[in-house]
Amino acid sequence: MKKVICSEKAPGAIGPYSQAIEANGMVFVSGQLPIDASTGQMAEGIEAQARQSLENIKHILEEAGLTMADIVKTTVFLQDMSLFAGMNGVYATYFDGAFPARSAVAVKALPKDALVEIECIAAR
Repeated sequence: MKKVICSEKAPGAIGPYSQAIEANGMVFVSGQLPIDASTGQMAEGIEAQARQSLENIKHILEEAGLTMADIVKTTVFLQDMSLFAGMNGVYATYFDGAFPARSAVAVKALPKDALVEIECIAAR
C-alpha cells in the first residue's frame, strides 16, 4: 500500500507526480527544484538553490514524520559539474555524521532552468 506525502511548505508538483510517496517504510521524495513555496520564486546562485532544494526535502520529510537523518540515498542533478563544489558545501551542512549514499550527475537542462534538483529516499 502506498501513501501520498504532501507539504504546503514545499512547492507543489509541476506535473503529474506526487511530492513524495511512502511504501513499505520507505519514503521516495521527488526531485525538488529550488523554489520557495511561499513566494514561488527561485533562489539565485548554486549555494542558495542547493539550500532551497534541501529545505524543500526537509519540509516534505517532516510531513512524513521523518528528518534528514532518515535519508539513505540522494541523487543530485546539476546543470553543470562546475557547480558541484558550491552544492557540496551546502549539502554537507544538512547531515550530521552518517551521510547518505549519493549520486551526482550533470544534465543537459533542468525544469525552469534551475541549477540543481535533488531527490532522495528515506527509511523509517
